[in-house]
Amino acid sequence: MSFTELMRRLSAWAGLGLLLGWLAGCSGPRLPPGPPPSGAQGSSAPAPKPGAAEGPRTAAPAPTPAQPKLGPPRPVRNAIELRQQAAERLVAANPERSYLGPVPEPLLAIPVLEVELHGDGRVKHIAVLRRPGQAQDTVQLAIDAVHRAAPFGDVSRMPRPWKFSETFLFNDQRRFKPRTLDQ
Repeated sequence: MSFTELMRRLSAWAGLGLLLGWLAGCSGPRLPPGPPPSGAQGSSAPAPKPGAAEGPRTAAPAPTPAQPKLGPPRPVRNAIELRQQAAERLVAANPERSYLGPVPEPLLAIPVLEVELHGDGRVKHIAVLRRPGQAQDTVQLAIDAVHRAAPFGDVSRMPRPWKFSETFLFNDQRRFKPRTLDQ
């Protein structure tokens, strides 16, 4: 094996390690381990008494960022206004999961969702119109983003069906931009 081939393989493994580390960090808040079940085998030491010295403490995990507080949605009169407001709310409700500015080439994934609403703008149903060939998890990231951005405004005065579709342009950091804002 040549030195170049060895370096290529090592860098591929290092990239995989970084990706796995990033994914492990995204799994949600960590809870401290609970007490061992009573009668656990292999444990000969008695359980510590409340108030007893417990030894060095580790720092508490950093709190997760709070969900941004969205204002009430503006009234919408037609499908174009609904789609524009939905795209704006998607970004506002997901600031750490979205991006603005130029769309990178190539994109990681491009899922497309169709969102059906109740008359008051709450989400009734989400259909996946396009699943990306890679990064399948971006579909769920997009669905979660829609739920965080809801409600989307009173649509009861609009003609039915109360639906809009959105294309999510995901970059390599799994951050999205609604295509509506890119036009």
